[in-house]
Amino acid sequence: MLDRNGTITIKGTKDGLTLFINDQESFDYAIDELAEKLSEYNPKKDEPIVPVTVKLGNRYINDEQKQQLHELIGKHNRLSIEVFDSNVIHRDEALKWKEETDIKVVNKVVRSGQVLENVGDLLLVGDVNPGGKVSATGNVFVMGSLMGIAHAGKNGDREAVIAASYMKPSQLRIADYISRAPDYETDGVYMECGLIDDEQNKIVIDRLQVLSSKRTDISGFERRMLNG
Repeated sequence: MLDRNGTITIKGTKDGLTLFINDQESFDYAIDELAEKLSEYNPKKDEPIVPVTVKLGNRYINDEQKQQLHELIGKHNRLSIEVFDSNVIHRDEALKWKEETDIKVVNKVVRSGQVLENVGDLLLVGDVNPGGKVSATGNVFVMGSLMGIAHAGKNGDREAVIAASYMKPSQLRIADYISRAPDYETDGVYMECGLIDDEQNKIVIDRLQVLSSKRTDISGFERRMLNG
């Protein structure tokens, strides 16, 4: 079954099996060849279930086609698909990814009782007054005074950061970590950022310049904004 040329190639790895489907052939043809190859595979009933990664190349498959592969590869063969790996994504997925990775610029003052929420990174040009709140699934940058509440990585991203021109928040939140006002200098701090320190297991305040080394995935635009 292994290493045979054709539409389907199956290779063993230390993590299980990797199944390559030639993206130049039709899906139906690929299914037929896969069924033929799997007919040669007769594991014993007490063998452990082997995880399978399906490499699709430049092919997109829909939920119905994924289900076909699940049923064909299924656990009766002591195999189980763990990952579908494709170079192609659906337009809706691409738009969602763009929304989650773009930085949104908002020019306003967030006053007491107001909440500003965003999917992706948020750049607020203005202040967050006491009693106001800003939150984002990504990073939060405040080009002004942060004196209210800021929540970055609200969907669980522990790598998210919060940065402000003047930081004296009533509360900082990153993912499920919370840090309240007593953690900061009484008079506030200028051009600082908050991020999770894994060694201390809490949110810490540090110089803005540390982001270039501690958060290497921050975009070029964000770096230019932070560095002036």
